[in-house]
Amino acid sequence: MFRSQSLKPLFLYSKGLTTPFPSTLSLKLFSLTSQQHSFTVSYLIDTLGFSPQTALKASQRVSFDTPQKPDSVIAFFNKNGFTQAHINNIVKRLPNILACNADKRLSPKFQFLLSKGASASDIVRLVNRCPRILGSSLKNNVIPSFELVKRFLQSDQKTIDCVFGNRPFLQYSVGAQNVDMLLDVGVKDSGIGYLFGRRPSILLSTNLSEAIDEVMEMGFDTSKITFAIALHAKRVVSKSRWDAKVDAFKMWGWSEEMVIDSFRKHPLLMLTSKDKINEIMRFWVVELGWDPLALAKMPKIFGFSLERRIVPRCLVVRYLLVKGLREKSANLSTPFDVSEELFLKNYVMRFKEEASQLLKLYQEKKVSKKTGRTV
Repeated sequence: MFRSQSLKPLFLYSKGLTTPFPSTLSLKLFSLTSQQHSFTVSYLIDTLGFSPQTALKASQRVSFDTPQKPDSVIAFFNKNGFTQAHINNIVKRLPNILACNADKRLSPKFQFLLSKGASASDIVRLVNRCPRILGSSLKNNVIPSFELVKRFLQSDQKTIDCVFGNRPFLQYSVGAQNVDMLLDVGVKDSGIGYLFGRRPSILLSTNLSEAIDEVMEMGFDTSKITFAIALHAKRVVSKSRWDAKVDAFKMWGWSEEMVIDSFRKHPLLMLTSKDKINEIMRFWVVELGWDPLALAKMPKIFGFSLERRIVPRCLVVRYLLVKGLREKSANLSTPFDVSEELFLKNYVMRFKEEASQLLKLYQEKKVSKKTGRTV
């Protein structure tokens, strides 16, 4: 294929001369390559506004001698709501799409997605983000992939949301193999549905068996949803980040066994960032003076907002403890698990003489993380 530097190795140097002269062979190769790609390169530059370098790169993956097919493809995209920027992005990433028959290769995929509830703008968004759907077989990949996801999400709309929210959805053979592997070890449809709904890429990874074995060795029951959540955590958290989080807990007095036990109770624990772990621990231990080991019994708290839930509720609970309105032996996790309505009812409004002070304390500290204002 022609590149601007392709003649350099073919230059012949006469003895004693410093100026290179192209050989007859190099000129023939240049002429042949130039003729083969000149129209394609010119078309990409003139029609799509590609730079010469971008056009040359794209011409290595597509070649055409007339504008008929590329014109029809571009017209198809325009008709279906794609902007020039969308078209340029798609062609740069999938140049050979310009040489296809739009009616036979592109239209059926669009019609299938529309029939499943996708809007025209949904399709534009998906194709612009993941152009390879256009080069994928409708019969052997797109349709079976869609049906595989739908089996576990149980509705076209949820499946559409999964498809349009995730680039790697079109790897049917890998996905089907991993689904079978999970079913074989006892994972229920609800667990697989959780993974498709939250992180489909996990089901499209090539070494999923290693993570499955690891989670099983940690004692998770494959028939429960917690297995799927734990698998989620193990697949998205790298070993280095996992170890850093364990070290963060240990710095506040937890043992490694306590971390693993808390992970078993609440697998989402290890999806919490190291910084957030330290922020919650610091507030709990330094500002409140409470035992950090108590949090090992209530790992769910690490999934709550520090500003909107943990801080205001902790301050109310501390006030009640200081005033003797709450037993120190009471379950400390309960105030954080209940809804806003129940918290106000059970920990604020029920103490009539203190309700005004408690409500003021609660609202002053219930800060919106986005606006920085009290709510």
